[in-house]
Amino acid sequence: MKLAVVGGGSTYTPELIDGFARLRDTLPVTELVLIDPATDRLELIGGLARRILARQGHPGKVTTTADLDAGVDGADAVLLQLRIGGQAARLQDETWPLECGCVGQETTGAGGLAKALRTVPVVLDIAERVRRANPDAWIIDFTNPVGIVTRALLQAGHKAVGLCNVAIGLQRKFAALLDLAPGDIHLDHVGLNHLTWELGVRRGGPDGEDLLPGLLAAHGETIAGDLRLPRAVLDRLGVVPSYYLRYFYAHDEVVRELGTKPSRAAEVAAMERELLALYGDPALDEKPALLAKRGGAFYSEAAVDLAASLLGDGGPAVQVVNTYNNGTLPFLADDAVIEVQAHVDASGPRPLAAARLDPLYAGLVSHVTAYEDLALDAALRGGRERVFKALLAHPLVGQYELAEGLTDRLLAHNKEHLAWA
Repeated sequence: MKLAVVGGGSTYTPELIDGFARLRDTLPVTELVLIDPATDRLELIGGLARRILARQGHPGKVTTTADLDAGVDGADAVLLQLRIGGQAARLQDETWPLECGCVGQETTGAGGLAKALRTVPVVLDIAERVRRANPDAWIIDFTNPVGIVTRALLQAGHKAVGLCNVAIGLQRKFAALLDLAPGDIHLDHVGLNHLTWELGVRRGGPDGEDLLPGLLAAHGETIAGDLRLPRAVLDRLGVVPSYYLRYFYAHDEVVRELGTKPSRAAEVAAMERELLALYGDPALDEKPALLAKRGGAFYSEAAVDLAASLLGDGGPAVQVVNTYNNGTLPFLADDAVIEVQAHVDASGPRPLAAARLDPLYAGLVSHVTAYEDLALDAALRGGRERVFKALLAHPLVGQYELAEGLTDRLLAHNKEHLAWA
C-alpha cells in the first residue's frame, strides 16, 4: 500500500509517521512518500521518519520528493496537510483582523477566509494532478479550513473526505475521565468543521447509554477549563461545544486577550524552529515530547483509521468526517459539507442519522454555512466584492464598515497569493 503526504515537510509529519508505525496492523503501509517543495525541511523530516519506522520494526519505505506528479503516482491515498504562505501568512491572519476589533484566527472569521482564498485554488490543482496520475486514489484533507476545502474538492468531483482531530481528542479526553477505553465511547458529534457540539457521549455505540449528563455533573469544571468557558455555560447548554465555539460565545473577551499576548503563530514558529533542530539529530528516532505542544493531537490515529476504512483494510467502521450533508441535517442543502459520525468503507463515507439540532445550534450552523457558500465562491472566482460579501455574511463580522475594513486588509496582506488581487 502506497500513501503520499502532500506537505510532508510539515513539523506535524513525525506524529503521522509514529501512527503509521504503531498501527501497522490496521494500515499496512509499504511505501510512504513525503512531498514538499521545501527540500531542506523535507530531508530532515524524511530522515527522522525512516528512523522512527526502523526503531519500531516497520518494514515500510520512506521516500521524499519535491515532484508532486511523481510522488502521487500509484498512491492509494493522498493526505493533504498544506499551509500556503507558511507561518508568516498565519501570523498575518491572526494580526490584521484585530485592527478592526475582530478575532484573529487562522480558521474562522476574516483570517479563516484569507486562508481559504489562498488554499482552495492550490488544493484543487493538486487534486486534479492526483486524478490524472491515479483516478482511484482517495484524497484525505487535513488542510484548514477543512469544511470549505473539502467542499471545493467534492464539488469538483474528487474522491475526498475531510478530517479533523477535534472529535478524536474529545473522545480520548472523555474516555479518560470516565475510565473507559476510547473505543467504548461514541460521540453524538454534530455540526460543521470547527463548529460542532457533542450532543451525547454514548457507551458502546450510537444506541448506547448516554453518559453526557453524568460526565458534565462529575467533570464539568475540568471540561469547561479545557474549553476556556465558564462551567455555568456548559451547565446551561447541557452539551459540550468545540473549543472553537469560544470565538463565538466569548468573541470580545478573546479579542481583548489576543491584544495582550504573543500570537499563536509566533509561538508555533518558535516551536517549529526548535523541532527542526531536534529532527536534525541523527540519534533521534522517536517523535519528541515537544511535538505534543505543536497541535494536531491524535491526528495520526484518526488518519490511520480513516485511510484503513477507505482502502478496505479494516479500521473502525464509524468515524467523524467532513462530507456532504445529503439530508443528514434537513435544514441544510444536500451539498453542504458537515462534520458528523459516518459509516466509512471503500465506497466512501455515509453519515449516520443525526439527532435534531436545537435552534440555538442550528441557527449558527445555517449562518456559517451561508458564509462558507460565499467564501468558496470568492476562492473559486476571486473579486473584491465576493470577499466583502463573504465577510459581511460571517457571524463574527456582520457589519458593512467592518467588512469593508477587513476586505481592504485581507487583500493588502495576501496579494502575493491571490492571482486576481
